[in-house]
Amino acid sequence: MNNNTSKANAKAAMDAFKYEVASEIGVPLKKGYNGDLTSAQNGSVGGYMVKKMIEAQERQMAGNIQ
Repeated sequence: MNNNTSKANAKAAMDAFKYEVASEIGVPLKKGYNGDLTSAQNGSVGGYMVKKMIEAQERQMAGNIQ
C-alpha cells in the first residue's frame, strides 16, 4: 500500500467518523455544502470527535481495547 492510498483511506475513515458523530449529536451535517450550519454546530462535531478519540486512546492505553 502506498502513501497516497493510506492517506485516502484515513480521509475516508475520518469522514465516516465525522458523519457518525454529527448524527449522534443531532447536527444535520451532509456531504457537500454546510454553510447553513452555525459555527457552534460545526464546532460541536469537531469537539465531540476529539473527545471520542481521546476516550478510545485512554481505553487502549488501559488495555481495554474496544
